[in-house]
Amino acid sequence: MKKVVGLVASVLFAVSAPSGAMELLSPKLMDAPRTYKIEVLQVTDIAPYQESLNGFLKTLREAGIVQGDNLVVNRVKIDFDVENGGFWDRLALLRRIKDEAERIADSRPDLVLTIGTPATKYARRAFELAGIPAVFTAVANPMDAGAISLIDAGAGMTGSTLHVEMADSMKMVHDIFPTVSRIGMVHTDDENGISHVEVARANGEKFGIAVTSRQVNKQDSIVAPLKEMYNEGKGVQMFGVPLDTYYAMRKYEPTNDLSDFAIERKIPVTAFSLVPVPGAMLYVGADFGLVGSLAGTQAVKILRFRKKADVLPILRQETPNVLIDPKRVAELKIDIPASILERKTQRADGYWEISKK
Repeated sequence: MKKVVGLVASVLFAVSAPSGAMELLSPKLMDAPRTYKIEVLQVTDIAPYQESLNGFLKTLREAGIVQGDNLVVNRVKIDFDVENGGFWDRLALLRRIKDEAERIADSRPDLVLTIGTPATKYARRAFELAGIPAVFTAVANPMDAGAISLIDAGAGMTGSTLHVEMADSMKMVHDIFPTVSRIGMVHTDDENGISHVEVARANGEKFGIAVTSRQVNKQDSIVAPLKEMYNEGKGVQMFGVPLDTYYAMRKYEPTNDLSDFAIERKIPVTAFSLVPVPGAMLYVGADFGLVGSLAGTQAVKILRFRKKADVLPILRQETPNVLIDPKRVAELKIDIPASILERKTQRADGYWEISKK
């Protein structure tokens, strides 16, 4: 009887205690020592995806979740010939993604990280049905990957996006090149590329910039559409590079050809991402490593604090990084406005980083 009375008294004390007395314990006190298992799924193997994963794992390490110590990571890179893959190859790719997703669901990891739009879009349903929390990164437009909005990833998922307000990017282009009113962009059927060009076109109008675009097949040369848009000096005044896997094809052949074409005609090139683009003078966009680290932030909340993935918002880099290649500035003999130069910082790699106002 005394034990029962004591138990009741304990419960009454807990209910009547001040809220501050019932605060959550720290993660170290909440969880007994354990080893976490994370599955990573991506389509193709490109350097930006590695940067994304590095950022993700760095954030986990800072939270005490360390690969090789208390974390096991199994990474699957689905090979796909994005250059020559046709309709049937794409169907086979979707099947491979779904097969891997089902295997992952059966293995019951603590969390899944999907890198890129295809892996996120076509694998997420399997994780949702299995009740396995999933986090994505390196996705330009979350809605293209099945999210409800830029903030809400939908059932069973959260993540981080490469999306930055294109209005901010276009404003920077306008501030650095106030006389440019026509930009040309070449893209393929890459989901990120299509989305990027559409957003650039919509936001360019706010600054008096018209965006002209041409869609090509991934195996096509970039030269013909460049000539068409340039129109012997009567067309575009700048070329923009969207987030599109096309530009990494054939050892960066499209970007190298774009660089040669632009330098011969003294036309600047702007890359709307921080992926190295031979010949680009201006880089405006999100940092893959930083965005990957934001996905890691949400993963820590899920693993350590037992948060549900779909109560966590999609995170993103608030303002774009801005880099200028001074060598390209000199080659093109571009006069950068003083208001921009006074905000520059010389980086170790030689680029100028332009700070926010």
